Amino acid sequence: MLEPTPSLPWRPTRLLLLFAGVLLPLLLFGSLAEDVLERVAFSFDLPILHAVHRHSSPLLDALMHGASVVGSIVVLFPFALLVFAVLAWRARRRAATFWLLAVGGAALLNPACKHVFARSRPDLWVSPYPELSFSFPSGHAMNSMAVLAALIALAWHTRAKWPLLTGGALVVALVGLSRIYWGVHYPSDVLAGWAAAVAWVAGVAALYGRTLARTS
Repeated sequence: MLEPTPSLPWRPTRLLLLFAGVLLPLLLFGSLAEDVLERVAFSFDLPILHAVHRHSSPLLDALMHGASVVGSIVVLFPFALLVFAVLAWRARRRAATFWLLAVGGAALLNPACKHVFARSRPDLWVSPYPELSFSFPSGHAMNSMAVLAALIALAWHTRAKWPLLTGGALVVALVGLSRIYWGVHYPSDVLAGWAAAVAWVAGVAALYGRTLARTS
């Protein structure tokens, strides 16, 4: 395994990115996690759930089902393997290792968090796609955000960065919304999943620094 570069200069821009990419998401996740551990209800959870449910329709059912499938392990796992295989085939060993740690690490971290916080899922209506595991944080939200964040980190110095950011953000937002739409997650679960994924991937990317832009 190739090691991350240990001695990159800590320029103000890099410190700012580290603050925005790691510390802020960690603070958000920590704030949500603390209240979940103390079984404190979030004032925005139920109103958002009810508001989203009131707008249900056959068209939205189809759209939200597709979004949930895109954010599921059935789609994300083969996609992650494909990206890893392409990076390895192109001999981008550092990038392939980063991808494995960023996306694979987030996928392993999510179930561990679920068991630590042991939050029950919403039970406001009968969902056509019920879930049996714990609720916090959302696995669909966390895994899809981890994939997007890792792709952006790999494409940061290319023209593909902005199309990935705009298109990927829309997909990730729809994935998170679909979990609320089906009543299987609180909005706070989705926020926590996004925050945890960004913090994790940004932290791994910060360790690798400029080596992600290299080809070996």
